[in-house]
Amino acid sequence: MTNNDVLRSLRYTLDAPNHGMIAIFALTNVTVTKEQVIAWLESDESESFALISDELLAGFLNGVIIQRRGAKDGVIPAPETKLNYNIILRKLKIAFDLKDDDILALLEGAEFRLSKHELSAFFRRPDHKHYRACQEQVLRYFLRGISLKFRPAAS
Repeated sequence: MTNNDVLRSLRYTLDAPNHGMIAIFALTNVTVTKEQVIAWLESDESESFALISDELLAGFLNGVIIQRRGAKDGVIPAPETKLNYNIILRKLKIAFDLKDDDILALLEGAEFRLSKHELSAFFRRPDHKHYRACQEQVLRYFLRGISLKFRPAAS
């Protein structure tokens, strides 16, 4: 799963048009153009397709957190330069104000089962002996569960 896949999924979930995506980036003082957003959202086979960097996706995820929950103490966090699925999962957990039971319910709603112990291992520090790297499949089902629950209903 690429950063572009995550961005596409979140755009669908948030029902955000191009200018809405630009506004989310702007919440973290990241300036992007409409052309960049369109290129990131294009199909991988398209000639105008462009990869979004870890740092820009981290900025977008921070923007989603600020949009949905507000800035913590008015401070805009610096985006990570390197992302992994655990960091993405943690940022989405914060953005959507989810507890462990909520995440497990979202995964179950997307027809994926995970134990509470397996889930908690994803949120541990990487140097902890019970830390586990989040697999692509878990993130994919989590994003599907989020879209099933949080996507605004079509009017």
